[in-house]
Amino acid sequence: MKAQVQEIKKVLKNYIFHFEIPAYDIERLRRFYTQLFGWKIEKGGPGPMEYWNIETAPVDEKGMLIRPVNGTMIKRVGPFHKPVNYIAVESVDECCRKIEELGGKVIDPKQEFPGIGWWALLSDPEGNDFGIFEGI
Repeated sequence: MKAQVQEIKKVLKNYIFHFEIPAYDIERLRRFYTQLFGWKIEKGGPGPMEYWNIETAPVDEKGMLIRPVNGTMIKRVGPFHKPVNYIAVESVDECCRKIEELGGKVIDPKQEFPGIGWWALLSDPEGNDFGIFEGI
């Protein structure tokens, strides 16, 4: 595994490896994302600010991401159009049902990305938008 990590680090440079979700009520959002996606969320170590580590993918012994993420760039449709993180899910339908039970909102309901899968745009209880994606 360590050799695999070193090989990935040689090939990949300047990839997105981290995201932050702002929260006024950290415990509420910790429960929300843990219950919605099963993410491992734990309080971080000492530092200049309070933070919580969110583990969504495999990491190495130092906590660094093993599997990187890719993305796209699209034409902005207005000043409200912000970057969106997409989370892979088994079922867009099930996730959309569950999000409202947990206090979130469906912003754009399930839509097909022809030949690739389905997606929806959601918002957590504090108004942070994110997308979900179910591949074919």
